[in-house]
Amino acid sequence: MRIDGIPASPGYAEGPLFDLDQPPAGYEAKASAAEERAALEVAIGKAVGRLAALIETADADAAGILEFHIAMLEDDALSGPAFAAIGSGQAADAAWRAALDGEVAGYEASDQDYFRARAADLRDIRDQVLRALSEDGEAATPPGAILYGEDIAPTRFLETDWSKGGGIALKRGSTASHVAMLARSRGVPMVVGLDIPDGPLTGATLLDAERGGIVFSPSPAEIEAFRQSASAFADRQGAARTFLTEPAVTKAGTTVRVQVNIAYPSDVDGIDIASCDGVGLMRTEFLFGKTLPDEEMQYRAYRKVLDWAGDKPVTIRTVDAGGDKPIPGFTVEETNPFLGLRGIRLSLARRDIFRVQIRALLRAAIHGNLKVMFPMIATPDEYSQAAALFAAEQAALAAQGVAHKLPPLGIMVEVPSVALAPEAFADVAFFSIGSNDLTQYVMAAARDNVAVAHLNSVRHPAVLRLIAAVTAFGRERGIPVSLCGDAGGDPAAIPTLLEAGLRDLSVAPAQLAMAKAAIADVPV
Repeated sequence: MRIDGIPASPGYAEGPLFDLDQPPAGYEAKASAAEERAALEVAIGKAVGRLAALIETADADAAGILEFHIAMLEDDALSGPAFAAIGSGQAADAAWRAALDGEVAGYEASDQDYFRARAADLRDIRDQVLRALSEDGEAATPPGAILYGEDIAPTRFLETDWSKGGGIALKRGSTASHVAMLARSRGVPMVVGLDIPDGPLTGATLLDAERGGIVFSPSPAEIEAFRQSASAFADRQGAARTFLTEPAVTKAGTTVRVQVNIAYPSDVDGIDIASCDGVGLMRTEFLFGKTLPDEEMQYRAYRKVLDWAGDKPVTIRTVDAGGDKPIPGFTVEETNPFLGLRGIRLSLARRDIFRVQIRALLRAAIHGNLKVMFPMIATPDEYSQAAALFAAEQAALAAQGVAHKLPPLGIMVEVPSVALAPEAFADVAFFSIGSNDLTQYVMAAARDNVAVAHLNSVRHPAVLRLIAAVTAFGRERGIPVSLCGDAGGDPAAIPTLLEAGLRDLSVAPAQLAMAKAAIADVPV
């Protein structure tokens, strides 16, 4: 029996099933409210300690997720209702579960897939504390197992040994979830949105996370076909690695620049600068965590990446907060955040915060080949206002005798108004096409909503026509054009992007080899 879903992380896995939804052991109630309160305090402390231990061996992406979990656990606003319920006579486990289930319900009721995806994090936080309360260890995951259930907690993912293979098959889940991001970065096959039947499931299972499907109790013919597909996938990955340290060149000898997208300064620690042409996108919103970063903290972050890149370009995007990236103390709640006060709109509205980032960027620019781009630009006036702020802060630093440099200033092409009339932006230093947002705005299909995933394709003729028009305009005016969205690292999309005229792509570090291999197979 085959059930189709949505691929969240490509790959193949064959093995036994492991039920993620096994119920935990019961909690033993205490004799008094004071003891119940103490039990919950101890359990929260244990959960925080367990997460802190995981951070010690986690990479930047995982550490950021775990730090978010710790911050939530240490937030009195989250635990307060549970302690109040204990004071009213509830047991610690029931009080904590009710408080967290209320928070989870609020996130799941959101009309934004991003917030619904964060519900998994809250369930993880809930279960971490419940496990500490019951002192019940989770059943060990068999090596190479396919984990299946409603959803999977990020901590469960991080504690699983994936070196023996295995995969993830979820009834719910989201391609925008933290676990999906971690799975892609580690090459763990994952499929979401599977209509898996209720009841016990046993036996060998095949997970096809390249096309998106799972096969229960496969026939010999299904096993054979699956293994052929898995072998072909592994061969493609192995062959791609031979392209990693070579320049990207098409069959016709056309050189294509391939840069990397990063989110944290520490991301560059695992990348050989020789394998790429620089950084096409450094996101900065992830520096804005529990507290807004000061100038010095930002300066050090930017300088680290510039020092690593040497003379190769590093394109840093000013903070793209809002939309699917809420930041406490900075962003505002909106009914439609993707079309609201986000990106450059928010930065111009909060110039006190924007000026701090600008000064850090100006100071860091002396240490390398820095380029700065503005997100969510829709009108020439927005670019002019942002550029004027850079000029003003440059003058202020010069008056103070602080070393600095004004980098080239460019814009993201992600709002259709820019793609339709690029001539209004002929004075920018460069264009960087954000294919994720451009596609969702052209197709009116949210890029993080699995229900409309079939509409969200950069290869739609309308999207490709806009990409080709911007690329042609840049070529005519001598304005460099690159693409930094997810499509740049998609082997299936790369041929059409190059046919549209693009010669500069920026991809996730894990996609470098496959992207270069795909470029080598393009005839243009």
